[in-house]
Amino acid sequence: MMALVVLAFIGLGLRLVDLQLWRHAELGALAEKGSQEKIPQAARRGDILDVNGNLLATTVPVKTVCANPLLMGNQQAAVAHALAPLLQMNEADLLQKLQPRLMKNSKGQTVTNQYAVLQRKVSDETWQKIYCTMTNLPLAIDLSKMSKTERVDFRNVAFNLRQHAIFGEDDQLRVYQNGALAAHVLGFVGTKQTTNNTSELFGYDGIENFFDNKLEGASGWRVTGMDSRKNELTAYRDEDVQARDGLNVVLTIDTAVQNILETELADAMREHLPAGITGIITRPGTGEILAMASFPNFDPNNLQSINTNNEPNRVISDVMEPGSTFKTIVISGALNDRIVSLNDTVFCENGLFHYGGITLHDAEHNHLGNIPVWEVLEKSSNIGASKIGIKLQAPRLYEYMTDFGFGAATGIPLPGEVSAHRFVRPANEWGKYSIAQIPMGQGVAVTRLQMAMAISAIANGGVLMRPMLVKQLQDSEGNIVQKYEPQAVRRVVSEDTAKQMVEALKTVVSDEGTAPLARLADYVVAGKTGTAQKVEDGKYANDRFVVSFIGFFPADNPKICISIVMDSPKEGGRAFGGALCGPVFHNVAERCASYLNIPADEHMQAPNSPALLVAAGVSR
Repeated sequence: MMALVVLAFIGLGLRLVDLQLWRHAELGALAEKGSQEKIPQAARRGDILDVNGNLLATTVPVKTVCANPLLMGNQQAAVAHALAPLLQMNEADLLQKLQPRLMKNSKGQTVTNQYAVLQRKVSDETWQKIYCTMTNLPLAIDLSKMSKTERVDFRNVAFNLRQHAIFGEDDQLRVYQNGALAAHVLGFVGTKQTTNNTSELFGYDGIENFFDNKLEGASGWRVTGMDSRKNELTAYRDEDVQARDGLNVVLTIDTAVQNILETELADAMREHLPAGITGIITRPGTGEILAMASFPNFDPNNLQSINTNNEPNRVISDVMEPGSTFKTIVISGALNDRIVSLNDTVFCENGLFHYGGITLHDAEHNHLGNIPVWEVLEKSSNIGASKIGIKLQAPRLYEYMTDFGFGAATGIPLPGEVSAHRFVRPANEWGKYSIAQIPMGQGVAVTRLQMAMAISAIANGGVLMRPMLVKQLQDSEGNIVQKYEPQAVRRVVSEDTAKQMVEALKTVVSDEGTAPLARLADYVVAGKTGTAQKVEDGKYANDRFVVSFIGFFPADNPKICISIVMDSPKEGGRAFGGALCGPVFHNVAERCASYLNIPADEHMQAPNSPALLVAAGVSR
């Protein structure tokens, strides 16, 4: 007996050494895993606001509703029947998700799944209803027929079923307050799984993508003690690292101006049925973008509405031959180098110009003979612009093209901007017709934003500005973390040249010009039309055009510049920039002038008034 007792104590001692010494680290980790839990805390994604502080995108807390099928017992049908209406799910589909399933764990062992996602993005209000429903879930069981032990077991099962079988995990829902408004500027978000098996929002396009690392913030965590029912024991909380919310991004976009632009573009889409239409509204003096829109568009609240046809922001992602709006570049350069003056005459060959084996035409103006340079802009003469470009010569024209920002990204804080550098080739790579074609806007391609900023540079006294889309970054308390200021890129032409160009561009909206429908009653408008044949399969299509009008007002002290570009309207070969885009410009400009309280011009003169031209040293 003594020997047996001694052996027993020796065995017990060895067992204690094994548990307390040799396997201490392993068993300690297991004990900690059972009694401690690291609970991740997601950071709240920052808001996106317009220039006046109006919410454009915000984040609201929601729940991901999950189930532990192991705790269901045989009550799956009762749970499915009770929760299907709240989760807005088919009862049979929900019942299928609640069924236990055998699966392999990380060690290759066959186990029953303890986690199933039932529904994502459930509001807190709905989650409270789900919680109350489960807490009071009726169970059709006759306790009187059970033994005392069975009743105790059943109450434990019922408690776990009602309290723990259905649980909610914290999640976030991105909400865009105005639906599709400014969708291409804002972008949209997706969901990604983190290493902590939690979901986080990430920006997929637009501002959401470009400023993703500013908006997302930094996640936190809490290491705490748990009881056997997985309830937190606050007294045993070891670590509590608070999440840092993301920053708010304040844009230069004005919601009201954006709404005006999109309303008018939508009307034009219905009337002319183009493949697409875009609009940009800028402040020439600062480069601030008040509105930017591209149709077709989408609703970022509904990811199913997004497809390859409406996702790209064509203002920055598509290239086009600019057509006659590009004449402003060549004539600005020629005036700046004093190769021509506005009063110099150009012989426009009565509408047909043979150059190097090709024939250039003047659309609808084949009667033109000798006309002054300013009238080349007023009548949008292809031949006049080509002859001025030939005088300027290819190397200088190329320099002005790059100075105005063509062939390089503008630097706007949005993903997906193309530079179009492949379509703005150095002069030594030009073909023998290029010097005649490029001045009329053929053989060169630009983005809509590049063209709008170039015209804005003329409105800004010859200084090209970087497009400004973000005003500042704020923390969750509204404190400014970073402020962005207007940036001048370079001076492209002299102030005197810019003034001459403004005077010439005023005539474009005259009765003799190409855009009388863009004229405003209370403001002098300066601008330029564009009508460019589309290139398809390496050839110019006869019935597909990109038409545009870019204008600014008040012409002598510009407050805003508006670009309207329409791609392949139903009018086909009868489509012209002044006739189709001029009225859209007119409607947008009138409504913006009223909203922004832009003072009317005190001394309105007809845009084709000789007095107006003489004042600028121009004569009829």
